[in-house]
Amino acid sequence: MSQLVLSAASTLSPLNRLVRNQGVGLSIPLRRYAMNSLLFINPRSKRSSIVTSAATGLNESIAGSSDSEQAMQHYAWPDVKRPRICILGGGFGGLYTALRLESLVWQDDKKPQVLLIDQSERFIFKPMLYELLSGEVDAWEIAPRFSDLLANTSVRFFQDTVKLLHPSYVVPTNGSERPACAGTVHLESGLIVEYDWLVLALGAESKLDLVPGAADYALPFSTLEDAWKVNSKLNALARKNFGKESPICVVVVGCGYSGVELAATVSERLQDKGIVQAVNAETTICPSAPPGNREASMKVLAARNVQLFLGYFVRSIRKATDVGTSNKLAESEMVQNIIEELDPEKLILELQPTERGLKDQNLEADLVLWTVGSKPQLPQLEPCDRPHELPLNARGQAEIDETLRVKGHPRIFAIGDSSALRDSSGRSLPATAQVAFQQADFTAWNLWAAINDRPLLPFRFQNLGEMMTLGRWDAAVSPSFIDGLTLEGPVGHAARKLAYLIRLPTDEHRIKVGISWFTKTAIDSVSLLQNTLTKVLSGA
Repeated sequence: MSQLVLSAASTLSPLNRLVRNQGVGLSIPLRRYAMNSLLFINPRSKRSSIVTSAATGLNESIAGSSDSEQAMQHYAWPDVKRPRICILGGGFGGLYTALRLESLVWQDDKKPQVLLIDQSERFIFKPMLYELLSGEVDAWEIAPRFSDLLANTSVRFFQDTVKLLHPSYVVPTNGSERPACAGTVHLESGLIVEYDWLVLALGAESKLDLVPGAADYALPFSTLEDAWKVNSKLNALARKNFGKESPICVVVVGCGYSGVELAATVSERLQDKGIVQAVNAETTICPSAPPGNREASMKVLAARNVQLFLGYFVRSIRKATDVGTSNKLAESEMVQNIIEELDPEKLILELQPTERGLKDQNLEADLVLWTVGSKPQLPQLEPCDRPHELPLNARGQAEIDETLRVKGHPRIFAIGDSSALRDSSGRSLPATAQVAFQQADFTAWNLWAAINDRPLLPFRFQNLGEMMTLGRWDAAVSPSFIDGLTLEGPVGHAARKLAYLIRLPTDEHRIKVGISWFTKTAIDSVSLLQNTLTKVLSGA
């Protein structure tokens, strides 16, 4: 008789031993682990185990199993004959590939089983994280749960972290009862997932080890957790400085798109209660942006008194109380008095010029926001006798061919930040949501083509233009189909928001968010009209 067990997490071994000794079952919610009913099979004991998530409304039970059994749990796909596609990463590339696969027309015996794995329970619409700081959007609008987005699909979601990847060259054979797998994915929970096709879409994480002190004192801004941390820190600084004349000092490191959008958003939020400074190694902001976007950004930053330090890179970040002088000088009474007067929470950024004629600078900050550098989150390969190395470039991205398959691994696709791809002119494609959107469409189609023995399509990126937010009512939009046109201010803001509304994952979520945004805009417009009329009547 099959036993009901929870998962392969080794951390549950003591609990399982307790259950085995007591001879009882426990009811435990499993929302973290899966969205639908899952079947795990232990290849050693040949015993099956079923897990049903809390979303199904059923109780789950666990019973005792040995530690060796816990360490070898395999995810059992519902159908052993249909193709198995495992997608690692639920960002723009991963989630939209899964949704596109769901929308394609398949023969019943060839429709793939799709498993999406991500370490977070939420999809993050990263281009709109800045609106969380400005209060323009709510978290549910740009960070919906995967369980909600995939509720009406056959895609299964599993919240876990990828630990190891073991690709192989064994190709599944047609008509076999238990087809061989093209590789396995090992998860932190101990679960092993076999796949016929694999999609690497794990994205990238902020790289804070470039500068001494950055990892300790700077805050990145690339995830929902990062946005909440920055928002919490700004609120704490506002409470701390309430009633004081000293302004809040925020330094943004990096003046690419992310850095400029962050500087514009934070400066609008602080207004005259804070000072925002932006540091960039280049002598201009947004060097790769269209001229119209760059000019619009410069105007907004100048209007909000954002101080730009162009042609500098950050040499180090330290506490203001950390004296970098000799011990003899540090022990002097004068230095000790100065240290006692310093705010222990203040940070010092040491800037070094990249251009001749500039001098070293020291900036004092209450908060440092880091937007420079990123590193792909590709998993490690499982050590084995036969090497199956993934070809990587200098940045740690997988080298892929024009069909988005990893070179030397025809069963593995890599998209988004996980991949290194060049356009027809030989230039590397930027790691943007727009590129990931388009790669997801091609990946889904090429998976369909590969499963149905059709020719795969080469990926061709079509630049549709570039957009950036500059505040609650400001944005810059430069569409590619009208040369030289840039929509700025409220018009650009509305165009950008409409474009992203259309790009939200599902129709149901688009409708909910659209109604929410329309309601908020109507309320804000009425409030603005009332304030304007009040000022006019007061002046009269």
